[in-house]
Amino acid sequence: MQDVRYLTVSALTKYIKQILENDKHLGQIYIKGEISNLTKHSRGHFYFTLKDESAQIRVTMFSNYVKNLVFSPKDGDKVRLFGSMSVYEAGGSYAINAYTMEQDGIGSLYLAYEKLKKELQDKGYFNPQRKKAIPLYPKAIGVITSPTGAAIRDIIHTIERRYPSTKLYLYPAVVQGEEAKYSIEKQIKQANQDGLVDVLIVGRGGGSIEDLWAFNEMPVIEAIYRSEIPIISAVGHEIDFTLADFVSDLRAPTPTAAAELSTPSKDNLLETVLGYQRGLQVYIQKYLEQQKTTLIHLDERLMVNAPEALIKQLKDRYTVSQENLNKTMNQLLMHKRNQAQMLAQRVTSFDVVALVQYKKEKNAYLVSQLESHYERIVSKKDDHFQRLLQALKHQNPLTLMDKGYTYTTKNQKRIESIDDIDINDTIETTLKDGKLTSVVKHKETHTWK
Repeated sequence: MQDVRYLTVSALTKYIKQILENDKHLGQIYIKGEISNLTKHSRGHFYFTLKDESAQIRVTMFSNYVKNLVFSPKDGDKVRLFGSMSVYEAGGSYAINAYTMEQDGIGSLYLAYEKLKKELQDKGYFNPQRKKAIPLYPKAIGVITSPTGAAIRDIIHTIERRYPSTKLYLYPAVVQGEEAKYSIEKQIKQANQDGLVDVLIVGRGGGSIEDLWAFNEMPVIEAIYRSEIPIISAVGHEIDFTLADFVSDLRAPTPTAAAELSTPSKDNLLETVLGYQRGLQVYIQKYLEQQKTTLIHLDERLMVNAPEALIKQLKDRYTVSQENLNKTMNQLLMHKRNQAQMLAQRVTSFDVVALVQYKKEKNAYLVSQLESHYERIVSKKDDHFQRLLQALKHQNPLTLMDKGYTYTTKNQKRIESIDDIDINDTIETTLKDGKLTSVVKHKETHTWK
């Protein structure tokens, strides 16, 4: 009987492990499927099953790789993995050690786009309050795009059709590839430095997310954010969105739409001008009608206040006044003539001699009365004067001095009490015929009862 060599489970498992882990096709595995039974270890490791319609395989993703994920995986997510095959000897199972993982159908570029978008939004790059208004009637428009692409042709054609009076400046830039972000950034800065345009259109035609990726790069984002010139982004087709669209002052779905948004339509302007013209005509017509009505009123007032009318009015007033004056003068003359006649009659009938005699007698009587009143008043006033004079003599201190009285002062102040002076004080005594100056050597107090 042939000698059979039996392997141990460990030996077989090691052999399988060596084959699987050293196979060149299994050392780098790119695989996609749906996550199921996801378990998140307390240390940060992920364990889950990756399955499709017909099969499934275990996947392990250690924490040092988990921290690089740009999304949070969950059961049911369709993902794409990169890893290598590994065998767990103790359990007799095999699994994939995952190094990277991204959502299937989205891709790493989209995930990076979403991550950067959130960061920029948190920093306020998309804040509506910082966005600048697009001028309504730009004198010059700058376009940053490829000089050979369809976008510049569409923009030129649209602007020439809508608003041919504006100037167009092309700032040629590379809009695809690794150098595109620096080329676009440079031209935005150059346009701001030149200061020739009122608004900038930055964009290109459609393409894949990879083709448009330059408009998601930080150099372009920063240049748009810091531009002093308002910027309209026009990248790709209507369904395409880049970060440049969010940070720009205005987003246009296409380059053609950007040209329309940056310019007024000459047809609309013409219609507006025609509307203003019609309104002006109506206003002028109303104004002329108002002025015509005013002119009629002024003409009527002029007829009333014309010089001929005023002269006639003044002449009529003069005639009336002359008639009134003549009438008044005649009446006054008649009145004065009557008064004169009456006075003449009174003079004729009046006895002048008797009147003179009467006046003489009356005058003599009045003189007699005046003299009598005068003598009586003078006598009365003289008596009153004598009484006042006698009272004054009694009040005169010189009269008292005639009787031997004196008065004494110190420092020109009258002394009324012995307390007003001290020993050795100098005092002055006034007599009726002079003054004495003395020094007090002794004083004595008396009490009069």
